[in-house]
Amino acid sequence: MDCDNIFVCSSCMAAELHERHKFQEITEVYNTKKEVIKKDAKELENHISPTYDEIALDLENQLANLDKGYEKLTTTMSNQGEQCHREIDIVINKMNAELSEIKVKHRDILQKHLDETKQIQSLITQTMLTLKEIEKSTEVSPTLRYSSKIREFSKFPPKVQISLPTFIPNPIDHEKLYGLFGQITQLSTSTKDNVVSLNQSKNSVGELLDEPELVATIQTGYRHLRNVICLNEGNIWTSGMANDIKCFNVKGLLLQTIQTKSWDWPEIAVDNNGDLLFSAWHERTLNKVKSGQTEELIRLLGWKPVNLCVTSTGDLLVTMFSDDKTQYKVVRYSGSTVKQTIQFDEEGKPLYSRSTCSKYITENRNHDICVADFGAGAVVVVNQDGKLRWRYTGHPSATKNKSFNPYGITTDSQSRILTVDGTNYCIHILDQNGQFLRNIDNCDLKNPQGLCVDSNDNLFVCEFFGGNLKKIKYLN
Repeated sequence: MDCDNIFVCSSCMAAELHERHKFQEITEVYNTKKEVIKKDAKELENHISPTYDEIALDLENQLANLDKGYEKLTTTMSNQGEQCHREIDIVINKMNAELSEIKVKHRDILQKHLDETKQIQSLITQTMLTLKEIEKSTEVSPTLRYSSKIREFSKFPPKVQISLPTFIPNPIDHEKLYGLFGQITQLSTSTKDNVVSLNQSKNSVGELLDEPELVATIQTGYRHLRNVICLNEGNIWTSGMANDIKCFNVKGLLLQTIQTKSWDWPEIAVDNNGDLLFSAWHERTLNKVKSGQTEELIRLLGWKPVNLCVTSTGDLLVTMFSDDKTQYKVVRYSGSTVKQTIQFDEEGKPLYSRSTCSKYITENRNHDICVADFGAGAVVVVNQDGKLRWRYTGHPSATKNKSFNPYGITTDSQSRILTVDGTNYCIHILDQNGQFLRNIDNCDLKNPQGLCVDSNDNLFVCEFFGGNLKKIKYLN
């Protein structure tokens, strides 16, 4: 029999029914509950309610700026359309309709989250009023019946972050007008938990930690580990100086192995559908693995592919060197069609060194193309049109006195660029304009090479000798 919260008179206390029970004075229970009520009211007023206000304000700001963002996109598309005259009008109307549909989805997502947040805010406000009434009241019964809702209200809704679609114009080709006019990316919606301590203020999302933390180490089995790529923690693809590609889960369990031809030392990427891509430089091919089957996508003539990455629009960027080892370039593919070649600056000078050492490549959130050029000892960044933006050749340090030689390169959700300094055994973090922010040098990195950041901003780093893959937390 559950006898909690039951009033018992002095006569009943002596009855056999209650002889094994423990009793509390009602005044003690009443005073304890009063303290809980006072604490909950303070917590709701000082922490929980303001947090919901902040969440609602963020959603309202996104909604308020929605039209301005879409107006810019519409203007960009219209400017491109003016060059196409009458032949492009039908395409513009079709894409505007597509954009309007995305905008409706965008608005609906934000409105849905805002409505849910407002509903909870209303419940919190009502609860706060009720608590104040109980605090002022001298009635015993409402106080004893009170049940705290702090745990329920402390489960904050996720922070909604939706990226605007982008419009990317292409050169006009009347035969392929619609396909080459441009692309509108779909809504990119991500949520991050709002974790707020009840005893301290919230840390800013995406801030660099004072001391990065080594979270886990995965033994891949490679003698020489070169590459890692992962869109999420469910599938972590790795490759090395071997004729296979391995997929692990975050606990280090081997999920899948893909065999490649001998001595290909594949470089790897994952496309927007989650399919594995890899280069085979001896075979001069770029390949896709789908449903366990490998198919050849592209075969090069006169050039050998090295590193590769997939852009936000689904294009493939590939670094490659010529057979005579005198030239290096970056090529953008749409499917198997060459869309862009990046090789020289505006003065006709080579952007990249002639060294055949791996030149790791990645695309930043602002569509900059970032190449870690080991031979040049520099990170070379061009915009999406292939024009040089800046070069980074290292940061002077009393403890990092060897020359800067970048290997792997990746970017995070805040458009920061992370690159391995192979000779100083650390990782440089830069902002999108090439300004040095800090090093990661406290996680006992040994011969780091390839690296990647997953969708949750976890950093994975390959240790070349020994095959260890290290997971590092470097953001709040």
